[in-house]
Amino acid sequence: MRVAICEDSTLFREGLARLLAEAGFEVVAAVDDADKLLARIGADPPDVAILDIRLPPTHTDEGLRAALTLRRRHPAVGVLVLSQYVRVSYAVELLDGRVEGIGYLLKDRVSDLVEFAAAIRRVGAGGSALDPVVVEQLVSRHRQPDDPLIQLTARERDVLRLMAEGRTNLAIAERLAIAERTVEKHGTSIFGKLGLEAGPHDHRRVLAVLRYLNA
Repeated sequence: MRVAICEDSTLFREGLARLLAEAGFEVVAAVDDADKLLARIGADPPDVAILDIRLPPTHTDEGLRAALTLRRRHPAVGVLVLSQYVRVSYAVELLDGRVEGIGYLLKDRVSDLVEFAAAIRRVGAGGSALDPVVVEQLVSRHRQPDDPLIQLTARERDVLRLMAEGRTNLAIAERLAIAERTVEKHGTSIFGKLGLEAGPHDHRRVLAVLRYLNA
């Protein structure tokens, strides 16, 4: 899988490029600002672009703006943004309207190379990878007494969190050490309680869950 990296910290950028190369990825570009990334991708689109949310010149949201531009100009390119801190509003903006091929993770996730590489491959294959911290904030925020989310059992909430991260039923089953059929049953119950249609495609399922959590 071919990846491009955009990160203004030389140490982090070069370290990430080396780690990904060792994990079997082909790093086709490693640049330090959004304009360079957009130019390189325009000339030779990779499978996934990995970029920091805060980039020069202001180090505010240039990376987020670049990610949104990439999704508009190159919809076939997966986009994975990294950040020191999670802002739910950024995740919502990235996921607005289309959840295929998108990820938003804390930089700390890079330390677990196996998990991080799996997230990149998931995004490159058209799936999603949403940081568990974002999902937790969405699930755990204050809700009204009549909110259907309150009706979910503890296990259903665990399954919902993993669904929202973009994981398949098989991956959820492995994480929770339960049968895949059990995950399917929990999913059916969750969708029933939340009044959501359980579509046949994982990305539609994730989009439905995220839209509900952000309601």
